[in-house]
Amino acid sequence: ALVLRVHLIRAARRSIDVQTFIFSQDDAGKLVLDELIGAARRGVRVRVIVDQLFSLGDPTLLARLARAHANFEIRFYNPTFDEAATQPLEFAAGILCCFSSFNQRMHNKLLLVDGAVGLAGGRNYEDRYYDWDDVFDYRDRDVLVAGPVAAAQMQASFDAFWQHHRTVPLARLKDINRRLLAPKSPPKPWSTPEFRRPGRVAALVAHATDAAYVREHFAAAAFRVGRVDYFSDSPDKTLDPDNPADQALTRHIADLLREAAREVVMQTPYLVISSEARRIFRALRKEHPGLRVIVSTNSLAATDAFYVYALSHKYKKRYLKLGFEIHEFKPFPADAAELVADYANLAGDGNGVARYERYGVAPVSGEGARLGLHAKSIVIDGATSLIGSHNFDPRSDNYNTESGFILHDVAFAAALRASILRDAAPRNAWTIARRPRPKLVERINNAIADFSTALPLFDFWPFRYATSYELKPGCEPMRTTDPGFYDCYENV
Repeated sequence: ALVLRVHLIRAARRSIDVQTFIFSQDDAGKLVLDELIGAARRGVRVRVIVDQLFSLGDPTLLARLARAHANFEIRFYNPTFDEAATQPLEFAAGILCCFSSFNQRMHNKLLLVDGAVGLAGGRNYEDRYYDWDDVFDYRDRDVLVAGPVAAAQMQASFDAFWQHHRTVPLARLKDINRRLLAPKSPPKPWSTPEFRRPGRVAALVAHATDAAYVREHFAAAAFRVGRVDYFSDSPDKTLDPDNPADQALTRHIADLLREAAREVVMQTPYLVISSEARRIFRALRKEHPGLRVIVSTNSLAATDAFYVYALSHKYKKRYLKLGFEIHEFKPFPADAAELVADYANLAGDGNGVARYERYGVAPVSGEGARLGLHAKSIVIDGATSLIGSHNFDPRSDNYNTESGFILHDVAFAAALRASILRDAAPRNAWTIARRPRPKLVERINNAIADFSTALPLFDFWPFRYATSYELKPGCEPMRTTDPGFYDCYENV
């Protein structure tokens, strides 16, 4: 995924438009910045929109970027208190004084080259999205699309964000402006950054500029598909919540789900679905009793946000009653060596304990880097696919702006379905199923658990309706409704 991005940036001739939620100052982030500035220096117009909260929080670096080249411009979406860097007290103040505005983030991911070729999905610009973190890496997914209709939709979406009043040029941010105007210490000109692992960066760039490598891994693997559409929520999404046009992607996901008749295969890092989605699945279950809903998501051991997993865990009974077949990704899946590029060289810190500062992870021991799902994808009836940034949760529905592709092609859908089901296979995931209990005990437990679940936010009852099961050696995988399930699966 990073090879492809560097290749596209170097191939650009007229314009590069980048939109992202996170832009870090690690090797992946610095490499992409350096490539973008290199493109600007050879005459390409480069525009970058980043969400302010988790991106490039160093005002000194940003002042350098503001003067890097006339063809290169970065803008911040929804900056807190008109500054690039948000200090802890400002973070708290933003929640207290202006929660609605502070809470609304731009979660879109887009790389558009020459207004003709676009890449979108779940990945941000940070080492862990490209298998470059030694301790914790994401299993993510995005898709490259070339075609006039989707390209025009991508360009229109980017331009809408670029021109929006919430998207602010660097020079208008107070902490950047002070550095730009400082007479004694003007920002240094941009120079090639120092990388933590320069040999790895050089090897990746060599792949990105190797025509044979690019042809084999990308061009030869491309699908010639039918209809493709790019959808993006409007930057006005929370400013005008009653306007359905501002929730374009969210509405299209709901419309596609309503059309399902046989099967929905869904992958999301956070299984916390909205009340509207629950209504849709209840109606589908009534209309199509045989409908299968297969879900690939994170386990507590693999998630990057344990408090979000707690909400998912709280509602497991609700999801199982909807007929969801839930498979939770293991932190050290059996297929790790095949799923992760150069997995053997991810040494970790010796015990596999993730050091993740932005979100919470549970301490889990294991060999090599821990993996967690970050991909957001749906396949409906083996024919329609969605790949994007939308997590299919209330936050994506109501607060964040999201983007992604909807593809109508059977062959592409089959490949995507196979990829998700591989992550959900017993060797890579645990199966979620009801805990069998004596009927009287189960009734009492369910009554207390239902009351506890109804409490705001978290609940206190520890005896959960469902838990994780591992396939026993010598058994074949089966659904939780199979009479022999508990003979072949053990509670882990």
